[in-house]
Amino acid sequence: MFGLIKGMGITLKNLAKPKVTYKYPHEPLEMPDRYRGIQHFDPEKCIVCNQCARICPTDCITLTGKKHPDPNKKGKIIDTYDINFEICILCDLCTEVCPTEAIIMTSNFELATYSRDDLFKNMKWLHENDQNIRQDNISSKPKPGGNQA
Repeated sequence: MFGLIKGMGITLKNLAKPKVTYKYPHEPLEMPDRYRGIQHFDPEKCIVCNQCARICPTDCITLTGKKHPDPNKKGKIIDTYDINFEICILCDLCTEVCPTEAIIMTSNFELATYSRDDLFKNMKWLHENDQNIRQDNISSKPKPGGNQA
């Protein structure tokens, strides 16, 4: 009997406290500044160096490139860029190693789906994922050839 009274006392005491839950689908969650969410990819900046695919610990990134169609220009242009979010751990290594900042992190986290096949995202989807781009990824990288104090 004493346990029931003690439990009701705790319930009544916490009834007057402010709520700590969110009405999630109706109210967006505020994520911290350094939150690592889904990547954004800019194919125009990509030089097909494969550094992001090589450093990925889960091998979820696949990219292919082809020779530049203009014979006067050197290098490659991006052909395909895919990320399998079924195994991606959002570790941020791909963005840290990218020399041209073609891939950057966002604060988006919503990847809920009914099929695992929908977690395989291509270059077009990643390019359109341009909401909530983290600005500290861009500003914290040193510029090539610049002085580091």
